[in-house]
Amino acid sequence: MLPNHFVRSQTGRIASVLFAALLLAGCPGQAPQPPSPDVQGQAGASSYYYLQQMEQSRDNNKAGWQLLAIRALVQEGKLPQATEQFNALPAQLAQPQQREQQLLKAEIAAANNDSNGTAAALQGLDVSALSADQQARYYQAQINAHQGQPSADLLRAYIAQEPQLKGDEHQKNIDQTWVALTQMSAQAASAVLINANENVLAGWMDLLTTYQNNRESSDQLKAALSDWQTRYPRHPAAQTLPTPLASGQTALPVAGGGVGGGVALLLPLNGQAQVFANAIQLGFNAAKSGQASMAYSAPVDTASAPTDNGAVTSISAPYTTPASVSPAPEAASGVSVKVYDTTSQPVANLVAQAQRDGASIIVGPLLKNDVEQLTSQQTTVNILALNQPEHVQNTPNMCFFALSPEDEARDAAQFIHRQGKQQPLLLVPRGALGDRVINAFAQAWQSQGGNTLLQQRFGNTAELKQAINSGAGLSLNGQPVNVMSSAAQPGTTIGGLTIPTQIEPTVSTSGSGNVDAVYILATPDELALIKPMIDMRTTSQSRPALYASSRSFQAGLGPDFRLEMEGLQFSEIPLLAGSNPALMQQVASQFKNDYSLVRLYAMGMDAWALANHFTDLRQSSSQQITGATGTLTASADCVINRQLTWLQYRQGQLVPVP
Repeated sequence: MLPNHFVRSQTGRIASVLFAALLLAGCPGQAPQPPSPDVQGQAGASSYYYLQQMEQSRDNNKAGWQLLAIRALVQEGKLPQATEQFNALPAQLAQPQQREQQLLKAEIAAANNDSNGTAAALQGLDVSALSADQQARYYQAQINAHQGQPSADLLRAYIAQEPQLKGDEHQKNIDQTWVALTQMSAQAASAVLINANENVLAGWMDLLTTYQNNRESSDQLKAALSDWQTRYPRHPAAQTLPTPLASGQTALPVAGGGVGGGVALLLPLNGQAQVFANAIQLGFNAAKSGQASMAYSAPVDTASAPTDNGAVTSISAPYTTPASVSPAPEAASGVSVKVYDTTSQPVANLVAQAQRDGASIIVGPLLKNDVEQLTSQQTTVNILALNQPEHVQNTPNMCFFALSPEDEARDAAQFIHRQGKQQPLLLVPRGALGDRVINAFAQAWQSQGGNTLLQQRFGNTAELKQAINSGAGLSLNGQPVNVMSSAAQPGTTIGGLTIPTQIEPTVSTSGSGNVDAVYILATPDELALIKPMIDMRTTSQSRPALYASSRSFQAGLGPDFRLEMEGLQFSEIPLLAGSNPALMQQVASQFKNDYSLVRLYAMGMDAWALANHFTDLRQSSSQQITGATGTLTASADCVINRQLTWLQYRQGQLVPVP
C-alpha cells in the first residue's frame, strides 16, 4: 500500500497537468494558426492551395484567400473558375481587398481580350495606394489594354512598370519596351510628344534613333550604343540593354527580346491535322537547334535525291544564294519553345496563356478557322500565323505564312507572266479547290496587267480515263474567268494536303481563245492522263507551254512518267528541288518519301527563320529570306509570299528552268 503523501503528491501533479492543458485549450492565442493572406503581395502558390485555405478560414481571412485564389486561377488560365469565384466575393470587403478586387477585375477582362473592360476597371484604381507588386500588375494590365498597338501610351505603361520589376521580369520589360518602340512607324515615332519630366521616354526615343542610324555596321552600332549609355547613365536600358542590342544583333528583334525570348507554338496535336502539326514541329525544332538550315556557302553543281524505289531526281545547275537574300539565322538552342494544343481549348485562351507564360512571339495557329478567330481578337504579342484568313486586314503585330495551293498559284501567275505569255488557260478540278486556285491566280495575273484568263474544269480519274480511251483528246478552250464570281470557298489545304478533299462531277465548258500557256492543278495520276490528251489535240509547233503545281510531283515517279512529261514545267519548294540534297534525302527518308509532309517540315524550318526576322518583315517589303519553301518576302499586310523554284522535264531528267 502506497504512502498517503505519495498519493497526494501524484494527484497534485496530474491536476496541474490537466489544468495547464485546459488553460492552453481555452487560450486560442497559444495554438498554431494558419498564415494570414497578403492580398497585396505575390501569389506564388497554386489555386488549389488558396482554395483549400479559403474553405478552412473564417471571417475576413476567407475573403483574402479567395482573392489570392482568383489571382492564381487567372495565372493558370482557368478563367471560368476565376470568374465564378470573383462573382462569389462578399459584398463587404476591407479597403485593401477592394483595391485587389478592382485590379483582378481588370486582369480578368484582359485575359478575356476585353480591352474596354480592362481600361474601365483600371480607371477606378488609385495607383499610389497600391503595393509595388500590385503596381507592376496594374501597368501590365494597362499594357494588355493597349492590345500590342505600338504607341506613346504603350511606351509610357512599360516605363511606369519598370521600377517595380526585378531579375528576369525586369529584363523582359526592357526587351518588350524595345519591341514596342521598334514596331512604331517612322511617322508615329516622330509624332511622340515628350514632356519635360519624361527623361526615360526621351532616352528611349534617342536609343531608337541611335540604332536606326548605325544598324548597318555592327562595329559602328557598338560604338554608338556605348556613347548613348554615356549620355544616359541612369536610364534603365543603359544598365541592361535590350537583349538584341546586348547580343550585337543588327536585325530588328522579334517580340519580347528577339532570339532571347520564348516561343509559343500553337498546333493541333489531336485529330486529322495532327500529322501536319508533327511535321511542322519537327522542322521548327530542327531549324532552331541548327540541325536543318537552308544557308549554304558553295554552289551545288549536281544534286540527286534517290528514293527507296530507285527513282532519282537529277538537277544539273548551280544553286547559289543571291546576294540580296539573308541566310537563315544561326541556331539559338537556348530559346525556350512551348507547344500548345489548339484542339484543347479556344485559340484566344491559348494566346492569353502563352502571354502569361512569357512567350515573346507566337507561331501558329495552323488551321484556317483558328486563324480567322484570332484575327478578330486583338492581342498584345507578335503572331506568325501558319495560315491566312480569306480577307486579310493589316494588323501591326501579325504576319501570315501559308503553304497553300493559292500561294503556289500566285507565284505561277507571276512566273508565267515573266515568261511573256499572254493567254493562259487554267485547267483545274471542279470543286472548292479549283475555285480557290483560279481566284488566286486570276488576282495575281490581273495585278500585273495580264489579259483575260480562261478556265476549264476536269472530273475524276475515271472520267479522264474514259475520255482518253475514246480518243477525244482535250481541247484547249474554256470560259473567261470572272474573279468576283470565283470567290474562294471554305477549306483547309496545307502543304498539298486538304481536310477534307472532294472532287465534284464534271461540267462541260465552252468558249475558246488563243491559248499560249496552260497551268494544270493535278495529281501525278491525273497529269499522266491530261498531258497525253493535250498532245492528242495539238502539234509540237502549236502546243502551248505547260505548267503544273507541286501537287503533280511526288516520290516514285519513274522514267516512263518523266519521259511522258517532256517539256512540262512545275513549281516546287527549294528543299525538294535540290537546294540541299543531303537534308532533302534525310527528311524524305524520315517521312517515308511523303513529299507533302516534307513540305510541311520545310514550312516549320521557315517559320523559325520568319520568327527571328518578324519586325523586319513587318517594317520592310524589301526584306528577303532564303527559305526551305521559297524566297520569302512580305506584303504590306505582312502576308508572306514565296518565290518557288521551277523545274522542267527534259529527256527524262529534271533541270532548272533558265
